[in-house]
Parts: sequence; C-alpha cells; structure tokens
Amino acid sequence: MAAPERPAPTLTERRKAATQHEIALAAARLFAERGADGTTAEDIARTAGVSLRTFYRYFRTKEDAVAPLLADGSRQWIDLLAATAPGAPPLAALLDSARASLTPAPGRPAENLAWTRGLLRAMPDDPALRDVWHRIHHDAEAALRPVLAALADLPPDSLDARLLAAAANTAMRVAVEAWAADDTDPAGAADLADTAFRRLTGTLLEPN
Repeated sequence: MAAPERPAPTLTERRKAATQHEIALAAARLFAERGADGTTAEDIARTAGVSLRTFYRYFRTKEDAVAPLLADGSRQWIDLLAATAPGAPPLAALLDSARASLTPAPGRPAENLAWTRGLLRAMPDDPALRDVWHRIHHDAEAALRPVLAALADLPPDSLDARLLAAAANTAMRVAVEAWAADDTDPAGAADLADTAFRRLTGTLLEPN
C-alpha cells in the first residue's frame, strides 16, 4: 500500500505560502520579545513589511499568524515519514523522521526551533495560542493517518490506523512541549521524541 502523493503547489500557492511564512516569522519574533499581549496585528504587519489589509487577508487574528510556522514542523515530519522506503518498520520510520525533522539543517534552521520554543512557553498563559497549537496537531493527525497506514499496511480508516496516527502525533507533541519547557539545546527535542516513540512500542508498532 503506497502513501498517497500530494499534487505540487502552484506558483500562486507558493507565493501565498511565502507571504504567510514571513508574517508568521514576524509574529513569532514579536511574541518572543513582547509577549502576545504586547503585540498587535499592526506591529506584525509592519515588521513583516506588509499592509494591515494584507495581514487580515491571510489571518483572522494575531495568534493565527504563527500557525504556518508551527505547522511547518509537522509538515516536514510527515513529508519525511512519507518518503520512507517501502517495507521499513513503522517504529524505525517514526524515529528516523522525527529526529531528522527536529535536527537543525538547511531548511530547518535552529532559529526556527528557538521561535517554536518561545511560542510554546507562552502558550500556558495564552488560550488563543493554545487553540492554534492544538488545531495544528488535529490537522497533523489527519495527515499522518494515510502515511502511517501505508507504512504499517493498514486500511487508512481502520481503528488501528486511527490509533497509530493519534498515538504518534501525541508522542511528538508531548516531546516537543517537554523540550520547550526545559532549557536543553535544540538536539534535546530529537532525543525526547526518540524516547517518546520508543515508549509507544507495542502491538501497533511491532513488526508483523
């Protein structure tokens, strides 16, 4: 069973994604410096070099502006997982893809991890930011399901596929949150994800 391929984005979609990403980076920087309460949508738009009208064309609220940055990590992880060679054990695929997505590299600079950490540290005191984070992971779980089902040779809508996607997504989320709450270096995120996935080893992740 092969994982479904996503169509390549159009030029318009790539430009839109680039603008969203620039706004997200500006929002993350300002939230880290001033906190969400001390940052306005106008501040974010000015820092990103766009008009306030453009800001609201892409985002409803200032908290929504960080969603693309937070979603990038999940998307990179799922893309790496989807690129796993057919026949690879699901646990090994999860370990390798999680470590790669949480390790600074070209396209995944350490600065992005630092901003993610800052946002996660702000979330306990900001319900709107928490809502964005949990929405990102709700969407990630849905995207994970067909990828993991293909790796584990499961029907995508089966109970086991749903449980596997939910468990894997939760393990990644908890690992990243635990890393953000600590003062370890960026490599610590990958180590915590490794530990979380190994502790999930059971009937869903054992080789058939």
